[in-house]
Amino acid sequence: MEVLAVKVRTIAYSAILIAFGVVGGYFIYFPIGASKCTPVQHIINVLAAVLLGPGYAVISAFCISFIRNILGTGTLLAFPGSMVGAFLAGLLYKKTNSKIAAAAGEVFGTGILGALIAWPVARFILNSDAAAFFFVGPFLLNTVVGSVIALVVLKAVDFAKGSVNIKEGRKENSQ
Repeated sequence: MEVLAVKVRTIAYSAILIAFGVVGGYFIYFPIGASKCTPVQHIINVLAAVLLGPGYAVISAFCISFIRNILGTGTLLAFPGSMVGAFLAGLLYKKTNSKIAAAAGEVFGTGILGALIAWPVARFILNSDAAAFFFVGPFLLNTVVGSVIALVVLKAVDFAKGSVNIKEGRKENSQ
């Protein structure tokens, strides 16, 4: 029964992060070329990676991108950037247990890999003539801002009540 409770809690936290990502993306974004850059997505990616793990981080990133696209507040470029960044952030946090590594994974995954993957999406699906490296600068800036804010939020949570491992439902040593 406890396993079910942890799973329900994890899904509930994921849903809350998704809601923040969708609402935040509606209000806080800046358009660059064919993309709508929103640092809120990257805040959520790092938080989900640290608090929920790589699988839920990717699922949360996909759901935020999907809902934002359905609502008309996002573009198809949200998928490659957010999902690759969330995966790398979660994977690096899982391997190192370092929040800074999670943020670095988000920055590299979204800012470099996601931006490069976004080029064919922009070129062939959105019919944009942007060069292959056009998205690297904006994606990097966007994800650095979001990742730094996420680290500040995680530090504040650690300071306020200790580090909480949501998946296990227990406290652990703060980093």
